[in-house]
Amino acid sequence: MSTSEAPVALDKEDLKERVVGVLKDVYDPEIPVDIYELGLVYDIEIDDDAKVGIRMTLTSPMCPVAGSLPMEVEQRVKLLPGVAAATVYLVWDPPWTPDRMSEAARLELGMF
Repeated sequence: MSTSEAPVALDKEDLKERVVGVLKDVYDPEIPVDIYELGLVYDIEIDDDAKVGIRMTLTSPMCPVAGSLPMEVEQRVKLLPGVAAATVYLVWDPPWTPDRMSEAARLELGMF
């Protein structure tokens, strides 16, 4: 980069929207709804260096994909252009309940 070129400002909102788009392509294999609409994603943070932190949970600590789903999420987000790094933090508090699901997820699962 030459000295006359200004660094490109990080658009955190745009990057967050793209991260959400990736999360909407990740499914719990036992439930036909993506993890974002299921309410498994509690928080997405993006720092000034384009490092993404995702706090998420699973429907149960005994979930058969507990060892693989967080790693899948991390890998998919890392592949997004503009993401410098991604880390998934698996949390159990607060515990997931069906109340966290979006209206679209409830309709998909017939839980209205």
